[in-house]
Amino acid sequence: MSITVEVKVVGMTCGHCVNAVTEEVSAVAGVDSVNVDLESGQVTITSETSLDLDEVEAAIAEAGYSVA
Repeated sequence: MSITVEVKVVGMTCGHCVNAVTEEVSAVAGVDSVNVDLESGQVTITSETSLDLDEVEAAIAEAGYSVA
């Protein structure tokens, strides 16, 4: 059974932003897929195991953005 987590990311303005967030969050242990909606800032993360939300936030910060 998949687990889906949604977070809102602030500061993204272009396709490069989407790619940076996708790349960093995809590297978090357990993440299966990442879908970033630039317009809304919504990031949907799918995993087969529970995720450490602190790690997800750290990955987003590493990409240069923050969670709302």
